Parts: sequence; structure tokens; C-alpha cells
Amino acid sequence: MPKQVLEQLETPALILDEARMDRNIERMRSHLRRLNVTFRPHVKTNKCMDVARRLMETPQGPITVSTLLEAEYFAAHGVKDILYAVCIAPNKLDHVMALQDKGVRLLLLLDSMETARILAERAKAARHPFNVLIEIDSDGHRSGVRPDAAELVEIGQFLEGAGITVKGVLTHAGSSYDCPSVAAIRAMAEQERDAVVHAADRLRAAGMACPVVSMGSTPTALFAEHLEGVTEVRAGVFVFFDLVMAGLNVCRLDDIALSVLTTVIGHQREKGWTILDAGWMAMSRDRGTAKQPVDQGYGVVCDLDGQPLDDFILVGANQEHGIMAHRSGKVDSALHLPVGSQVRILPNHACSTAAQYGHYNVLGSGHEITASWQRFSGW
Repeated sequence: MPKQVLEQLETPALILDEARMDRNIERMRSHLRRLNVTFRPHVKTNKCMDVARRLMETPQGPITVSTLLEAEYFAAHGVKDILYAVCIAPNKLDHVMALQDKGVRLLLLLDSMETARILAERAKAARHPFNVLIEIDSDGHRSGVRPDAAELVEIGQFLEGAGITVKGVLTHAGSSYDCPSVAAIRAMAEQERDAVVHAADRLRAAGMACPVVSMGSTPTALFAEHLEGVTEVRAGVFVFFDLVMAGLNVCRLDDIALSVLTTVIGHQREKGWTILDAGWMAMSRDRGTAKQPVDQGYGVVCDLDGQPLDDFILVGANQEHGIMAHRSGKVDSALHLPVGSQVRILPNHACSTAAQYGHYNVLGSGHEITASWQRFSGW
């Protein structure tokens, strides 16, 4: 692409700071190397082959996906080892089998006998094998079987009896996003590890090999102190980080690699507002920092170098209009930048903000845009 600089981009535009991203990736990789576990990166945040290549251990994977469209996209780029980390719905099994027929080693997830019976019936009718992980509830956050539940072994034995291989167990400590301190994140990482290892031990005692013991969220992956008994770790948002992660002290503001470039289009001076051309369609409606000690509104306002402007945030957002103001709400603290000025907004949730765009404008040194990397959305 012809060389551009930030100031030449039509806004709103999604900006990816390549140096910050590479630093974040190396931080995760070096930590997991010390813990001696396989890394199965989650690509749901980036949805981009150019980014995923930097994450995968080999060109064939492994990776984790959250949609079958992701699996389809990455398989088309040669990735073969894919974990679909959402409990399987019956209406997706045709798609699953089509991917398997293309040579994809697709691992499926379930957490109930009901789903196990549906899968067994389909496997028998289609004469098609499936490989399965059983999801474990390690924190009461979302889905999964409790590690000490009788149903866990019952599901495993039923699947094996139906000719479906139980490859192992998986858990995700989503409650790590609510931890009040780094010490609490470390404790959650140990709780997550203990739950999934205990579940694997129970299945093995019942005669199943259970070679895969999978855990992970960005906070617990980065702050786990040991992972004895775990075979692989999954994480995704660490690649870009965001304000929710910064609010948990998992990263610093200057680790956040993703931002939205936006332009000043007007003012409401009596209210202390500066109006930008990036509303919730550009930033998403995610208000994940609202429950944290520091509410960042719809995002933190930065200058073109990515440095936060002192206490200025996006206090409101309409569909195409963002409202920039001082965090205090004081009119006399307003910064009325001229129309045409540009700022960058750090997002609350990198996954949902990136999902609004079709490509990343990759930022190199200074203000230079060095590449345009395509990404996709949908199911």
C-alpha cells in the first residue's frame, strides 16, 4: 500500500500499534515458556491471519476459535489444529463435519449429557468421528460441569461408550475479570488450575486417557505461578490489551496496542464537550470499566502519539458521535481542540471495538501507517 501517516486517514479508523503488540506477545510467550505449557492462542480478538501468524507455534496451529467462521477462515490459510471453545450446538454439526473432511483436527466442547446424546446420535447416523473436550466450571462464571460432579464421569463414560473420544477437559476462569487485585488473580489462576486438573484426574481414574488439560484467560495466564498438571493455556485479548485489562493491573495504558483514530467535528462549549466522529458504532457499547474503581466511559482520549490526554475520556456516545470531556465534568477543565484535530481513543474491550472494522491500520514508527491487515466478523 502507498505510505500514509495517521493524519491522512479517513476517520474513524482502527489503529494497531505493531511494536506494542509484539511486546505483548513476547510477554505472554516468555511467561508460558517458563511454566512449560503449550500455548493455544485464542484468535477471537484479532480475527486476522497477519496477527495469528505471530501467535501460533507452527503454521498449522494450534489455535482456539469462538465461531466456526473463524475456524473456516483460519483453515483456509492452512491452520489444521483448531479448538472450537463454545459448547457445540446441534445445528452446527454439518459445518463441523465439512471442516473435518477438509483435514481440520477440530476439537469440540460440551458440558451436558443432553449434548453428549445428541452428538452420539449424529456420530452414529453420519458414521463420522468427533473429538470432544468436556467443559469444567472452575468459578461459577458461565458454563461447564463442576469438577467434582458425578455427571462429569457419566458424560465421559457415555461418550467413550458411543465411540466418541474424550480428548480431555477445558476451563475458563472468566471471574478473573472481576478480581480486585493481582493477588486475587493469582489465587483465581490456582483455583482454575486445581479445578481442571482435578476433573482430569477423575476421568483418568474412570479409565479415560484425558491427554488434554486446557485452561486460560489473559489475567490467569499471565499471573499463574505454576501450572502443574495443565497441558495447554489459551488466551487472546493480551495481544492488544484494553482498558478493562489495565483496570485489573494486568497491563499498563501504554501496553494497549489498539486504538480508534477520530476527528473533532464540533463543540458544545457550555457543556465542556468536544464532539468527535467516533460514537458507539466505532467504539462499541462495551462499558466494561464501569464496575471497576476507575470508570473510563467509552474510552480514554490520547494524542496522536498514543499518550493519554490528562483525564479526558469519551463520556458519551451516540451512533456516530462521541462526546469527549474532562473526567470531572467541569466545564472550565474542557479542552476545546479545533475542528479537524485528531485524537486516538483507547477501547474498553479490544474484541468488541475491533469487531466494528474490516481492517487494521498498522502503525509503525512515528505516525507512519506501514500496512493494512484484513480482519473479519460474524458467524
